[in-house]
Amino acid sequence: MAATKSLALAGLRLLKRLAKLLNSQGVLLALLSLAVFASFRYETFLTPLNLMNIMRQNSMLAIVALGMTVVILSGGIDLSVGSLVALGGVVAAMLARQGSFAAIVGGIASTTLLGVVNGLLVSRARLQPFVVTLFTASAARGLALSITEEKSVAVSSTASGLVWLGRGFIGWVPVPVLIVALLYFAAWFMLHRSRLGLHIFAIGNNEEASRLMGVNPNQVKLAVYTFSGLLSGLAGIILAGRLGAGQPVAAFGWETDAIAASVMGGTFLAGGQGSVFPTLVGVLLLGMMYNLLNLEGTITPWWQLVLRGGFLLLVVLFQQRIVHRG
Repeated sequence: MAATKSLALAGLRLLKRLAKLLNSQGVLLALLSLAVFASFRYETFLTPLNLMNIMRQNSMLAIVALGMTVVILSGGIDLSVGSLVALGGVVAAMLARQGSFAAIVGGIASTTLLGVVNGLLVSRARLQPFVVTLFTASAARGLALSITEEKSVAVSSTASGLVWLGRGFIGWVPVPVLIVALLYFAAWFMLHRSRLGLHIFAIGNNEEASRLMGVNPNQVKLAVYTFSGLLSGLAGIILAGRLGAGQPVAAFGWETDAIAASVMGGTFLAGGQGSVFPTLVGVLLLGMMYNLLNLEGTITPWWQLVLRGGFLLLVVLFQQRIVHRG
């Protein structure tokens, strides 16, 4: 009798913990619900090949969304990430003839520099992040189109390392997926176990109060926009390696997807509250939605956009309701 009672209490505690987890993360509940639905409707959904494709195809967006989340936590926004992905991929492809090292360093350096420009204009010139990053997005996209003459740039066969970043495997795990895992764990540690992370949350909650506490908001803003630019360049070179070319029109609209993933993961657009792993769940939810619409096969691309937008709105509203209830 006592053993049965103990087992029942243990099961009840487990259910309470599960309920608490689901209540705190509406996006996780949406992801699990969608996965259950898809597993019954589509025979090929749960195959290892399909699940691995979802992770590989969305690894670049996951990297961009990570940088976006850190920027939003500081109270800012970065609308330039999509254009920086395209520019980083184009620069890497153009430098591929000089070898993988030059391509990788050049692609990341170009976008990191623009991230520094964003940070300086936001922190030193005190311009609104929306305006600054919108300007940078336009400039970076125009630069990518200009230097390529609006054409794709094939990645040279000499840059095998660049191609490996986009298409390679370590064991049975794709290299981009491993990169995403390492980056998210490192970012989580930085946000929750370092002084810089504490300062990011502080200025996101109340910049003036953080200044009175001895935090230098200018340095923090410069750091987060530089970090976002660096990650955009990394995503760009991985995308170029995966596609075998740098495309100046690549990553169009990725900034909205990155913001959507962050918000669905519970990151407040006002800053100061959120975390990185829920953002990753949001990215997987977006990727799963695309995958299911493709498996359906009867929905036109235009209606896919309509359905996707409506579903995202429902998830965000559900997430907001849970946050307010909390």
